[in-house]
Amino acid sequence: MVGADTAWIITATALVLFMTLPGLALFYGGLVRARNVLSVFMHCYAIACLMSLLWLALGYSIAFGDGNAIWGGLGKAFLNGVTADSLSGTIPEVLFFAFQMTFAIITPALIVGAYVERIGFGFVLLFSGLWMLLVYAPVVHWIWGGGMLADGGIFGEIGARDFAGGIVVHETAGLAALVIAVMLGARKNRTTPPHNPGYVMIGAAMLWVGWFGFNGGSQLAADGGAAMALTVTHISAAAASLSWAAWERIKYGKASLVGIVTGTIAGLASITPASGFVGPIPALIIGLVAGVLCQEAVNFIRNKAGIDDTLDVFAVHGVGGIFGTIMIAVFGAGVWAAQLGSLAIVGVYTVVLTAVLVVICRAVTTFRVDAEAETNGLDLSLHGERAYDMTS
Repeated sequence: MVGADTAWIITATALVLFMTLPGLALFYGGLVRARNVLSVFMHCYAIACLMSLLWLALGYSIAFGDGNAIWGGLGKAFLNGVTADSLSGTIPEVLFFAFQMTFAIITPALIVGAYVERIGFGFVLLFSGLWMLLVYAPVVHWIWGGGMLADGGIFGEIGARDFAGGIVVHETAGLAALVIAVMLGARKNRTTPPHNPGYVMIGAAMLWVGWFGFNGGSQLAADGGAAMALTVTHISAAAASLSWAAWERIKYGKASLVGIVTGTIAGLASITPASGFVGPIPALIIGLVAGVLCQEAVNFIRNKAGIDDTLDVFAVHGVGGIFGTIMIAVFGAGVWAAQLGSLAIVGVYTVVLTAVLVVICRAVTTFRVDAEAETNGLDLSLHGERAYDMTS
């Protein structure tokens, strides 16, 4: 099975990278104004490049090094000691490095949705790099790298259960997005609709396909566990898509394309932590609830709290990931204390460190663009390009 495991994780690695490039870029790009679509593409692309190099240099070692319960250390910096013959379980360690690198790419890329249309490009790169190294990588170590929240850690023999990133990816990205949105402030004009719902649907479809690698690949083997993770992922996504659309129809009289595909992402985020621990019926329940729960979270954040988390990162990813993590305990596959305690510890750490990093980064680079640049759009103001030729 070693060869089969390796072949599957190579495929899964490509699928997870496909989630960011081009899936997330198109999903987010279609949701913004036409004058800002290239800036979103630029954010996703540049983050993918920068996180790859930082994961090689320090991130992988911090996450999966042989340090202590809190910090993996720097013993594997630049893949020190890792060769083509080194193994991580049944797969080459360098492949495990690459697979986990794609997670380190998409997690800070998810945060992009909170600050589009008004953020400085230098800030995006500086913050994303520091955040991945100081927030994401340590949390990976705590849960997936044998650290303090894993089995044998502070919660005893059975630690946090997070199969593919409900806490590690979605809670951290969602909370970071919320913090940045609050500190950055709202856009001058929050009422403009998505400029290209077709892009949004295409991007969501790519994310759906890529998520099979995200969750199925987290089994790290080509076996029945991977097949079940893939299957429940699809069921939850389909159920949440329909429950979101149905709830939208009940409340507003119409079901929108942007709505149904946002429901897809809610279902995918919610099943992510549980995908290795539940079967089809729990996945169906998780998806059906997620479509309504995350839609109501969107309404609360936007309309009640008045926070301009522009593309609903916290409401969809954060709430979805937290909900799915709790559902692991509901369905008896995890211990309540470990699930809730890990959510709380990671949540506090993420909020505090994110706020500190924002303060540091905005002291050395432009946090928010000026009013003229925001009005004209970031594509032309920051990158000197336009997505569409308005004269032809």
